[in-house]
Amino acid sequence: MTPPAAPRPPAPVLLGDAEVRARLTPATATAAVRHALLEHQAGRLAAPPRWHAGLGGGELVFTVGALAAEGAQGVAAVHGEAGVHREAGVHGFRAYGTADRAGEQLVAVWDSASGRLTAVVHGQELGPRRTGAIGAVAVEALARTGGPAGCRLGLIGTGPQGWAQLWALSASASHRPAEVAVFGRRRERAERFAARVREELGLAARAVDSARAAVQGREVVIVATNSPTPVLEADWVAPGTHLSTLGPKSTTHYEIPPELAERAAVIATDSPAQAGSYGTDHLLGPTPLTALGAVLAGTAPGRRGHDDITLFSSVGLAGTEVAVAAALTRA
Repeated sequence: MTPPAAPRPPAPVLLGDAEVRARLTPATATAAVRHALLEHQAGRLAAPPRWHAGLGGGELVFTVGALAAEGAQGVAAVHGEAGVHREAGVHGFRAYGTADRAGEQLVAVWDSASGRLTAVVHGQELGPRRTGAIGAVAVEALARTGGPAGCRLGLIGTGPQGWAQLWALSASASHRPAEVAVFGRRRERAERFAARVREELGLAARAVDSARAAVQGREVVIVATNSPTPVLEADWVAPGTHLSTLGPKSTTHYEIPPELAERAAVIATDSPAQAGSYGTDHLLGPTPLTALGAVLAGTAPGRRGHDDITLFSSVGLAGTEVAVAAALTRA
């Protein structure tokens, strides 16, 4: 008799923007990136700098990452699944083009033990939400809580990246914003953005007339623009403020003033290696940057004093997209 055929492995899960919006929660995303940052600090997340392939009129950019088996199990553990599912390690990549800023991204995830492709996530939603989750972890690690009244947050920028930062923070137990002041170049867009924040995230958001009004008197300031010149002045930032910058940060194009780095007690980043790939062209420079993972692990200091200014330079730790996509498939 012919032996029965071996069962075919399940087909990879294919997820688009609709599934990401419906299934990925801020808690899942922030837990996944927090664990990935800690695993990277411990040497169990391989995350080399991104790679650019020239295509004439643009580039195809790849980031790759591999999370060891202990790391994958840890991600499961934060969702209460430890002892039920012993996840193998995962590896994968993210790819996106630079010719169209609004283009889609693709994230592929493999099971490292079997070599099976388990998931493909495509679209425009996963990337910003991954970045938002990293930003939320940075705020929780570096910012003051704001006291009984809650955290007062200022946001400059009304695009998908700014939205995702608020989305991730909306579920924070320690730093859910009590109020959000939003500034954008076009007042009508800022008004629509603030209305969406109120309706979908339940945060008390309002548009303000100037970048200065969004910055002054805030415990947390998030700058998420594409501006090649500073959108705020360093002396607007009060002692004790935490500021996260997501946009341009080279020596020729930068959304925050260089003087702000001189006032910061600590400058952290999610990936010193990625920041170092700028070389001498990085506005903040690779040398003084503290790994966010080290702050989380307690091996490097974060905020020391109430009046410290803390600065987070978001560059995108490779492998965190894979970690979030893997967590999404288990959600």
